[in-house]
Order: sequence, then structure tokens, then C-alpha cells
Amino acid sequence: MDSKKDVTVITYGTFDMFHIGHLNLINRLSELGGRLIVAVSTDEFNREKGKRNLMPYEQRAAIVGSIKNVDFVIPEESWAQKRSDINKYGVDVFAIGDDWKGQFDFLSDICRVVYLERTKDISTTELKKSLKNFLSIPHEDLIKAFEVLQMLKQDLE
Repeated sequence: MDSKKDVTVITYGTFDMFHIGHLNLINRLSELGGRLIVAVSTDEFNREKGKRNLMPYEQRAAIVGSIKNVDFVIPEESWAQKRSDINKYGVDVFAIGDDWKGQFDFLSDICRVVYLERTKDISTTELKKSLKNFLSIPHEDLIKAFEVLQMLKQDLE
């Protein structure tokens, strides 16, 4: 390989409720090589994994594909496709968040495997829990809280 620009990197993920942790990961992945391929899990594959996504695949893939550091988006349709994708796209580096540490070492015979540190205190799972908790607050309580905040604001003015 002549330089880093000749290095192809691939990663996989659902990328639901796109957040700063996703952006940080993509930016760090792009620093590993000159070409970044992102495989976005399809809705069907997420169901197989027992995951529910809030945004459909087409929207998640469009968001990821619009990021300047992403060169190519492909659908992730199964666990088994990683090895064939690495061969098909001439991948040099398979990289993913360190919450998967050790899970993809079996690919190290065909490419370099890298686990990147996650962004501290941010995850889609936690965002979904927060949203669920917020949505479980009775509507009347939210209105009362808003009214109290409005009164406090007027008192401060």
C-alpha cells in the first residue's frame, strides 16, 4: 500500500436516532484510511437481531451517506456478510465501536480489525430509554410544568 489514502475501511451499524457518538465514530473511522464504507443494518436484519429501529433503513442510509467522510453506504442484511464484503470491496480495515471488542477478531486473517472507543455517555439505547421515560410523563403534568416555567420566567423579567 502506498499511503493511507489507499486504505479502505468498513464499519457496520444501525445508526438509528443519529447522534454525536455516530458522527464521532465516522470521523475517527475516516482517519484510518482514504475510503470509508458504512454498512447500515436493514430493518429486516434489525428484526432478526431483536432490535427495533425508529427510523426506516432508507432514511438511516441517506443520513449516513450524506456525511462528507462516508464514501459508500451498503445494506447490512446478515451477520455472515462481513467476510464477503471485505473481499468484495477490497477492505483493509474492519473497524467498529469497542462495545464489540473481541467479537470480530475472526476477521483478522483477511484484514486489520480495530475497535474504537465509544463517545462517553452517549448511546442510542440510552436515548431511546430517555425518550420512553419522557413520553411516559402524563400530558397534564407537562402542561403544568410548562405553566410553572412561564410564571418563573415572568417573575424574573
